[in-house]
Amino acid sequence: MALNLAQSESERPNDKELILLSRKALGLPDSVSMEWESLEGRGSDRTFYRLKWNQKGSAILIHYDPNRIENTLYAGIASFLFQMNIPVPKVIHHHPILCLLIVEDLGDVTLWSLRKTSWDCLRALYQKTLRVAYRLHSISEKEFPSEEVPLMEGFGPHLYRWEQDYFKENFLRNLCHLHLDPSLESALDRELFALQDRLSKGRKNLIHRDLQSQNVMVREGQVFLIDFQGMRFGNPFYDLGSLLCDPYVDFSAAQREELLSYYYELGSKDLDWCAFKTCFWEASAQRLMQALGAYGFLGLKKGLTSYLNHIPQGLKNLQLATSQVSTLPALQEISTNIISSFQLKQNFNEKI
Repeated sequence: MALNLAQSESERPNDKELILLSRKALGLPDSVSMEWESLEGRGSDRTFYRLKWNQKGSAILIHYDPNRIENTLYAGIASFLFQMNIPVPKVIHHHPILCLLIVEDLGDVTLWSLRKTSWDCLRALYQKTLRVAYRLHSISEKEFPSEEVPLMEGFGPHLYRWEQDYFKENFLRNLCHLHLDPSLESALDRELFALQDRLSKGRKNLIHRDLQSQNVMVREGQVFLIDFQGMRFGNPFYDLGSLLCDPYVDFSAAQREELLSYYYELGSKDLDWCAFKTCFWEASAQRLMQALGAYGFLGLKKGLTSYLNHIPQGLKNLQLATSQVSTLPALQEISTNIISSFQLKQNFNEKI
């Protein structure tokens, strides 16, 4: 992984140099013993380390690839969110030349790691997450300091269409080896074009873009957002779909409805409840197409085969989302047929 666009292998800091840089950033003298351990990687061209000192002190060192532009935006977004009292890890030090970040260590507990705990516990944590999301979604483009805090391009017809094509290429064609009948493919294209048009004309506020259970840390009963480097302006229902139709967590219908209603009661009264749910399910379908496309890409092209294991639940959620609206019949037919074909084997690796 490149540390800098202009750096050669010989110019990259070694482990010893990284420790020295970390010591300096943290203000630790040589007399203080420091340990570090590599943490499990994520699908975003970054490497994570946990730094430890004095038994209780700790921080997270992130080494990122600047060729993935959103990685270079993390520090600025984090500082803005922190100032807005939106719970995120505090940035301790950023070295943009070496592409290094040192941030607050929030531990290892996520919403995902707590997914099998009691519903009473999960309900409270998801409600806290929804309150944080609502605060984030309350930030409009007019009040955002775009000159000081650069973001990725906002959602619009082009990006929604890109996600749909990403799904068709990496999931339908490359992973499922599915060749659609011309009439069905034409019907799918028409309804997806209409979908991206409706999503683009909806509300546009600041959204996380990847608000799922593994990106919400839990510490001492409080929730914190992470992995927000892809934050941008878009339809807030996209975030709700990410969180409540998350393929990593299996909600019951009643649980999902309860949480969606909770967000609605926070103040989303510009739509009646029926219209609100329609917007939610359509945005969920869009998000799930993106997720399934990502699972196909990461599993087949990046060799991160663990992502393939989430495809069965993702497909079930896509089929559910499309069944809740009358506007996506072709996508519903396709997802239903794939489910029947693969019979939702627990390990999708067995089918490719």
